Amino acid sequence: MHFTTIAALLLTFSSLNLVTLQEKRSFPTDTKSLESSQSLHIRAASAACDGTLYSQLCVSTLSTFPNLRKKTLPQIISAAVNQTVVQVKATASNSSTIRRKIPHLDARDKRALQDCVELLNNTVTELNAAVSDLSSNKSSSKHYYDLQTLLSGAMTTTRKAAIFDRQNLYTCLDGFAYSDSNVRSYIEDSITEISRHVSNSLAMVTKIKEASRNEVFPGYGRVEGGHPMWLSREDKAMVDATTEVKYDLVVAKDGSGNFTTIGEAVAAAPDRSTKRFVIHVKAGAYYEYVEVESKKTMLMLVGDGIGKTLVKGNRSVVDGWTTFRSATVAVVGNGFIAKGITFENYAGPSKHQAVALRSGSDLSAFYQCSFVGYQDTLYVHSLRQFYRECDVYGTVDFIFGNAAVVFQNCALYARKPNENQKNIFTAQGREDPNQNTGISIINSKLAAAVDLIPVQSSFKSYIGRPWKLNSRTIIIRSNIGDLIEPAGWLEWDGDFALSTLYYGEYSNRGPGSNTSSRVTWPGYRVITNATEASQFSVGNFIQGGEWLNSTSVPFFLGLS
Repeated sequence: MHFTTIAALLLTFSSLNLVTLQEKRSFPTDTKSLESSQSLHIRAASAACDGTLYSQLCVSTLSTFPNLRKKTLPQIISAAVNQTVVQVKATASNSSTIRRKIPHLDARDKRALQDCVELLNNTVTELNAAVSDLSSNKSSSKHYYDLQTLLSGAMTTTRKAAIFDRQNLYTCLDGFAYSDSNVRSYIEDSITEISRHVSNSLAMVTKIKEASRNEVFPGYGRVEGGHPMWLSREDKAMVDATTEVKYDLVVAKDGSGNFTTIGEAVAAAPDRSTKRFVIHVKAGAYYEYVEVESKKTMLMLVGDGIGKTLVKGNRSVVDGWTTFRSATVAVVGNGFIAKGITFENYAGPSKHQAVALRSGSDLSAFYQCSFVGYQDTLYVHSLRQFYRECDVYGTVDFIFGNAAVVFQNCALYARKPNENQKNIFTAQGREDPNQNTGISIINSKLAAAVDLIPVQSSFKSYIGRPWKLNSRTIIIRSNIGDLIEPAGWLEWDGDFALSTLYYGEYSNRGPGSNTSSRVTWPGYRVITNATEASQFSVGNFIQGGEWLNSTSVPFFLGLS
């Protein structure tokens, strides 16, 4: 079959209209009554869609639902999300068909399509979870937080899959950035529409919110006794260095354990576990690529310490991998914990995007771990994450993504980049103003790594730059080294996002913390109010108090 014939078939498949729900009721015979009924139906749709970013799409979608005026807001959102799930599944199927049917696809195109299928399947999971959550009996604030997290995560997948403004192409379409084919065009429109549907659902969810109306970063949670409350008592005990841990499996290069590779041990772990499953990875350098799939829940990897237990890889964009697929270790299964491990991508500064660890695991925690790379070292992709007493090394955008993530008591080190590069510590990817995502850095330090110190004056370093339109990053009570430029922050491209971003600094110290010469962007602010700053804490931002308690990773709920 010729390429053009297949392309035509695929385009036809993509353009098929999704089955819409028809209102099954008897319409009044009187014309005025009919017009009045239709008007009330549209009015109900418009009311539900008030405040959405894509209101015309929202109204046209909701107006197809039967008995709209009799539905509660959760029922309306649920119906909208269910319809979006149908479209996501169709797009995933289309991506798979393209991968199978188009002849002579190069390796990069195939990998990009593989990314799309995986990301879209993750989106289906998150959207289905949101539908389930909408019918639950949770308290209003808990209800809101979880829904916001699930829809923010789903949007991260789809938003990153589309082209927006001048930004780099990551995730689904990242691999196509260096492709000469037009494969991307077959899925781009449908992914853009999906992202808009999810955005509208997320905006409608904000109307459910009743508690914590003044929070800037709801959804991360409270912290007690040095641990976010999302960690159970048992998990806390396991993370505590003074507690002897009972391991379910042991990985050892010398053959003294159950397995010699981490991947084998992860594969042997139970699927969809509701109890913590602990794998001890003994000291050694493990040259392998590890993927913790979504079905591998409640998994914990315990190493023998930073620099002792290492997982190393060197995939990169230059060598034909997508940014998403370049990760040495990729974690998707919810409730993941790592302790005492170095995650490294040693591709080097000339290989551009090369991820050491990617996490899309909700309620994941990393304690006393190290992340080593150059460009795009740590991909905090989506959902709620916590890093405590961790070291992160890199050059360009070396902490990036769109999770709701807190770094507490961490050390962030800029390395020596290529001659034509700048160091940027963060590149946050929040696209939609209703997403509960952002990067919060608390009681940490920003400093030059050993290889940068002798040549520090030759390179400029910045706290962050806006990867997406509503990029959000805050640094609180941290030590900022003298490597940071007086302006503090760097533009992405001209005036893009300078009015819509949220960048804040609160009560920092160190030679690079002087804010007198900082950027004057509308979205940047020097925070002087502890109440505003506290909204970015573990307690308020990631609901840490409700889940970190179970991990035994130490934490503090507030600003110190």
